[in-house]
Amino acid sequence: MTWSIVVHDTSADSFAVAVATCAFAVGASCPFVRAGVGAVSTQSMTNRYLGPAVLDGLARGLSPVAAIEGALAGDDGRGLRQVHAVDRHGRTGAWTGQNCVEWCGSLAAPGISVAGNMLAGERVIAATLEDWLAHPELNMPERLMAAMEAGEAAGGDRRGRQSAAMKLVTTEDFPDLDLRVDDHADPLAELRRLLDLWRRTRAPGLAGSPSRANPSGFIDMDAIEADWAAARHRPSVSPVAARRRLTGLSRGFRAALFHDIDPAPAN
Repeated sequence: MTWSIVVHDTSADSFAVAVATCAFAVGASCPFVRAGVGAVSTQSMTNRYLGPAVLDGLARGLSPVAAIEGALAGDDGRGLRQVHAVDRHGRTGAWTGQNCVEWCGSLAAPGISVAGNMLAGERVIAATLEDWLAHPELNMPERLMAAMEAGEAAGGDRRGRQSAAMKLVTTEDFPDLDLRVDDHADPLAELRRLLDLWRRTRAPGLAGSPSRANPSGFIDMDAIEADWAAARHRPSVSPVAARRRLTGLSRGFRAALFHDIDPAPAN
């Protein structure tokens, strides 16, 4: 039915979930992330209440295993659920209920868990994990994307393909990246297209957006207007694209996470 990755990058203190399935709008129900706390995916006859409940347990200091056990304690349908999580220490935990459809199960390594159900076989999650471990040089979104593509190449959801999603959080109360493909013949290919678009048009501007460290964001109107005027006269740069570059004036945005983005130097 579904397979997913939950991961923690200790170097950037970031959490992410990537997920794909042959069902509508998987991003609306499975992935949950919380800055400084953890990442969770709840799947297989999904109970969406489990995501926040597991994160609350992690926030209280429970291990992922204990947090999942506590969240499932009040769920009479626990045999139908699959839930896995990672915390800020890189610890993982996973539950696959006895009524989940074969092939179902999970694998883990420090800082990452991969779990799935109704898959073509165990090779799907094994290939996903192997690809993640083989590419530490990639930034997190690209590494997640490549790992999910490896799982798809190994068979993916045995019923077919329909939706996919990726969600990532670093320091804020909301995700830095939140992409969904709700209904598509090739959802991972479409997710890659959206990721490439996000990286070109949205990621550079996050550096100047309002944040905990800078609640107002980048608001130097002289610099904004000067850059706007200069950008309008650059070849092949539309006004929309120029505006999206303005907040790139802040340097060093998430350097550990998005190391292939080179924002313009600060004024």
